[in-house]
Amino acid sequence: MINKIINQLEQKNIAILGFGKEGQSTYEFIRKYKKELPLTILDQKEDLKNDPSLQADRNLRLIVGEDYLKDLERYDCIIKTPGISLKDIKIENIQSKITSQIELLLEVKKENVIGITGTKGKSTTTSIIYNLIKKQNPNVVLVGNIGTPVLSVLESCDENTIFVMEISSHQLEFLKVSPHIGIILNLFEDHLDHAGSIEHYHNIKLNMFRNQTKEDLMIYCSDNETLNKLIKQQDFKSKPYTVNMKNIEPSDVYLKEGNIYYKEKEIYRTSYPRKLLGNHNLENIVVALLVGTLMGLNNDKMKETIKEFEPLDYRLQKIAEQNNVEYYVDTLATIPEATIKSIETLKKVNTLIFGGMDRGINYQILIDYLAKSPIEHFICMPTTAHKISEFLPKSKVFLVNTLEEAVELAKRVTKKGSICLLSPAAPSYDQFKNYKEKGDKYKEYIIKKN
Repeated sequence: MINKIINQLEQKNIAILGFGKEGQSTYEFIRKYKKELPLTILDQKEDLKNDPSLQADRNLRLIVGEDYLKDLERYDCIIKTPGISLKDIKIENIQSKITSQIELLLEVKKENVIGITGTKGKSTTTSIIYNLIKKQNPNVVLVGNIGTPVLSVLESCDENTIFVMEISSHQLEFLKVSPHIGIILNLFEDHLDHAGSIEHYHNIKLNMFRNQTKEDLMIYCSDNETLNKLIKQQDFKSKPYTVNMKNIEPSDVYLKEGNIYYKEKEIYRTSYPRKLLGNHNLENIVVALLVGTLMGLNNDKMKETIKEFEPLDYRLQKIAEQNNVEYYVDTLATIPEATIKSIETLKKVNTLIFGGMDRGINYQILIDYLAKSPIEHFICMPTTAHKISEFLPKSKVFLVNTLEEAVELAKRVTKKGSICLLSPAAPSYDQFKNYKEKGDKYKEYIIKKN
């Protein structure tokens, strides 16, 4: 695989667009096997000029600063990293030249790739699928948006390695090859700061299926109305498999009297013990079971794996119990629908801490839900929750500016025997590096001695 990928890059004028974690791993991969291949790194960060290892590379050209996106037409191949948005420049002349680590692998080994996307639930579902396979076939790796760049694991892989890959909209945007097994869990409003519009964001997600062939498999949750409608408008070539837990229409996988069936064969029961809470996680489990079933995995072993599967960090995770109050962190909930599902799952939420960066999405569904909910304390952080607070009962609203203030207040007001939940319904980038940093600070402030 490595030689095939390197051969794709021979005799080309190559640019690596973005030098974060993935861009750096792209550079290191190419340099390990082709030290003399001319490369250009394009990035906004001026301080890359001071990197001694880059300075020592005589076959490297650095273009940094605010004009780093100019003249992209000059390159034959642009290996783009996920964090770089091209929504503000014309891409007609360069779109065919844009590739990524994911696409470089798909070009040579798509038959071994399981790709998972969706507005919410993709990290959990990807991790479940990986664990189901790993328990029965150790030759599998977990890569993609979940944190591990594809090219950084190839040395430990062979021709039979299975790649379980979380793929974000950023990574799907210019994808011209789709995975052999493609999965879309749901579509909600999100990432408007990157995609520009909800229509474009949803259209990007459909690239998971758009380039599949009749030999490939497409799996999607048809009880998500937006996703189901968009797929019915398309003419995809791959074989569809649907999951519909609401029994809205006939489906390959469905729920009946507490039992879950795949084509009339029982594969799971809602009564089975599991550590993943909530109906949304039940659907994630069922999608993973469908993948395992189609791969011929043993069902009893899969059920055992699911029983022991722990929730991901920062996703509806209990982190402390103090003075008979349970504290949950849910900083991966970056859209209204995710926060609503978390509240419904926990049931005993007395205090909700929420708010974050405003990306221009519509929060009416959350406003309506919170206004009618029995939650007694809405601790509102900038920017989104401050705006939403104007539409909530004034007696329940508390405005704060920092997470530390929010936690100190929550400790005073949350009723004993109930739950305090941090679930932002927005990204954390306004005050924190990412959702992990926000979640870690939340835990730090909770266990902080008074």
